Amino acid sequence: MNNCLPWDTAATDADGGKTAPAAETQVVRRLIVVMLLTAAALDLTRCGLVMAAARGPAPTAGLVTAGLAAATLTARTARGCRAGHRWAGWAALLIGVVSAPQAAASGFRSPYMIPDSATAALGVLLAITILATARRMDRRDTTPKILPSRPGEPRSDPDRSRA
Repeated sequence: MNNCLPWDTAATDADGGKTAPAAETQVVRRLIVVMLLTAAALDLTRCGLVMAAARGPAPTAGLVTAGLAAATLTARTARGCRAGHRWAGWAALLIGVVSAPQAAASGFRSPYMIPDSATAALGVLLAITILATARRMDRRDTTPKILPSRPGEPRSDPDRSRA
């Protein structure tokens, strides 16, 4: 008799091999969500620094608008990644790849040196994490289906009963 609960077992792939357990996938998703939220916080930090530097009103408004839009997009991607949406992985990869050149565009000058360096490093780490875990993240966390048994018959593996 099989006493395993449906969420205690790992799903099998098409070849019959075991896939990554659901807990491992959740840890990877949480790590990516934390990285995305950190990137959003760095975008907001950069917005605050732009307003404190007090350039002309038009360039400041443009930079703050771009920073707020980037932070909003990054937070939305983090929410989608947490929910397990496939598009969120691609968006997170794009955010990670674009973060380093975007941070380098300001030239790593003061007062933007620390947020730009952190954004560049975080973008590289985010892209590497997404690429390293892409195969695990692509699989849906589904519980295996339990076939109903007839009354009076014990539940068993359908493949074993045929042999």
